[in-house]
Amino acid sequence: MKVTLLAYTQNADVICAAAGNSCYSDRPSSEIVGDVDSAKMLSKIVGMGHHSVIEHASFTFCVEGVSRALTHQLVRHRMASYSQQSQRYVSLEEPTFVVPHTVESDPTAMEVYGRVMDAIWDAYRELESMGIPPEDARYLLPNGCTTNITITMNARELLHFFSLRCCNRAQWEIREMADEMLALCMEVSPIIFSKAGPPCVRGPCPEGKLSCGSPRR
Repeated sequence: MKVTLLAYTQNADVICAAAGNSCYSDRPSSEIVGDVDSAKMLSKIVGMGHHSVIEHASFTFCVEGVSRALTHQLVRHRMASYSQQSQRYVSLEEPTFVVPHTVESDPTAMEVYGRVMDAIWDAYRELESMGIPPEDARYLLPNGCTTNITITMNARELLHFFSLRCCNRAQWEIREMADEMLALCMEVSPIIFSKAGPPCVRGPCPEGKLSCGSPRR
């Protein structure tokens, strides 16, 4: 897996703080940008639940080498934009797939997993050699097949995404991706994402009896 932050709102903390401050000022954000303590202003406004001000910041990521199983989960987050590699137009001649850690650590399971993947790709290539178009041959391909996807979310949706997907109870692959995305966001916008992550970073776990018992804060 490789996660790259392609683009983001420059000075997002300052811009969002100015946007929030303009709601309480007789001056527009263009005149007060940089005038306030961004950390103090954002902490106050976001702490009050007024998350709309951080929608002014957006972040675009390229994610490579993840499974279709991951992207099927990812697109449930509907307040985002996605562009994913097409299996209709891109012929996947080489067998590239994600191997779960539990399979990778078990030689017998790995042998079974690899044998089936090899058989799938042999059949896929055979269908294409018969003139079957990739858009039809792809029906053979598994959830573990790798893909790349471009993701754009605003900061508000990212906070929600991190709250769900950075949790220890999230599926392992999407959690690993979310953790990498969060680390990149914190580098460029440390104020907005200062308390980002699973709910246990900010307080008690809401999972009750289903809690993992290992808070990440």
